[in-house]
Amino acid sequence: MMMRAQIEVIPCKICGDKSSGVHYGVITCEGCKGFFRRSQLPSVSYSCSRQSNCQIDRASRNRCQHCRLQKCLAQGMSKDAVKFGRMSKSQRDSLIAEVAKHRQQQQQQQQQEQQQRQQLQGDAQSVLSFPNKARQDRSSQLLQPMTPAYSFPGDAELLSYTADVHPYLVYSANESQGLIYRSSGISPTSRSQSRGGNSGHPDIRGFESRQPPHDLMALHPYSSLEESYSIYSHSLRNIDELCASIVRSHRETSQYRVEELQALKWKLFSREEIQVYQSKSEDDMWQYCAIRLTDAVQYVVEFAKHIPGFRTLSQNDQIALLKTGSMEVVLVRMSRSFNTENNTVFFDGKFAGIEVFKSLVCGDLITAVFDFAHDMCTLKLTEQQIALFSALVLINADRPCLEDRSRVQRVQRGVVLGLTHILHRDNQESLLNKLYQRMAVLRSLCLLHMQNLLWFSQRYPHTAHSLFPPLYKELFASEAELLPGTTH
Repeated sequence: MMMRAQIEVIPCKICGDKSSGVHYGVITCEGCKGFFRRSQLPSVSYSCSRQSNCQIDRASRNRCQHCRLQKCLAQGMSKDAVKFGRMSKSQRDSLIAEVAKHRQQQQQQQQQEQQQRQQLQGDAQSVLSFPNKARQDRSSQLLQPMTPAYSFPGDAELLSYTADVHPYLVYSANESQGLIYRSSGISPTSRSQSRGGNSGHPDIRGFESRQPPHDLMALHPYSSLEESYSIYSHSLRNIDELCASIVRSHRETSQYRVEELQALKWKLFSREEIQVYQSKSEDDMWQYCAIRLTDAVQYVVEFAKHIPGFRTLSQNDQIALLKTGSMEVVLVRMSRSFNTENNTVFFDGKFAGIEVFKSLVCGDLITAVFDFAHDMCTLKLTEQQIALFSALVLINADRPCLEDRSRVQRVQRGVVLGLTHILHRDNQESLLNKLYQRMAVLRSLCLLHMQNLLWFSQRYPHTAHSLFPPLYKELFASEAELLPGTTH
């Protein structure tokens, strides 16, 4: 009998993601397995608004549930499917041949990727190489070798031109704090002290009443920016390419397009549907939301891989940035799917109010998240601005556990430069200060999420350690256990 690990060489037959075995008679990923299981509930009914011919892949699988289900059925998924162990000899032989084919393709792809990495930066082979089979560890859930759908031609140039274009972006030798602390006026010490105790969710309203940071404009003087336009026109073309690459990645990895969300903004849950969610047990609802959140995080991981310069970082630093920043980017993206007219957010196919999440028993966190989404909407950011801001949230040299902080800083400066360029072009320079303030709130929200997760894990250890998606556990569970005051 073939080992499950051998089957997982074959991608998911539905969306092409990494498979986890045979589910309902077909080789699929965990996401498509869970989707098919939910689709078999008697109350579930899907429809398609695009003539039932939507493409289903890893990036688009959540956009049309109807077409995704049709593809599941077309591939042979069924609740009554014969288990793998009962396959006929011809079926097993066919599967073995397919595994061998995919292994050969993987080896060829890995060889091509290695050659490309050597050409891109020959002296950084150890930094850029993905883990081989003998070195795979917890990080495998975050970073998988993949062939990029598109690339930014200036990755190799990024680390040099960002320091040249804007000398005022380069930190002085004695600066130990990252942009987030300098711009928000809050030091790591003062922030941790201000959190002391569970006194509700962070203060999100009233940003404009706070004292603006003294050094933010010194860090980004727009008069200097204008002078640089004429001096560094070639580098500005690189900046335009950098911005275009980030925006393209943002659009390709967004679960839903803005126009789709606008068309659905008044598709609300009925009272009966809300009661179904509220009747779920606390651990069931946590598990359900953990799956939804993990889906969103997977899109953020794909987004990160195409931020210019991200793949020049060491594997350790890529993982460190994703572990600490992916949740924050999910929260930023959530503002795209928030309806300020009735305070609802797109969830599970419809727009949901706070009451839908009642059974999570973490009202402080849910209220804080809704408040943050509402506040982000008041900024009226464009998709380009959201894309660059998301990249800035993720590429932050202030994160803990970084091996090469200076290299992360250089990539970060490129993103800062891109965001500044976009805001200057849109004549919205004043947004920069406000965006840095939101970054401080994002950290507080993520801490609150960790605190609630720790509390839940202590009450429902089996669900937290055995039923949550592996990626969710890797990103959040281990970090929650490290919170101050945790008992073991």
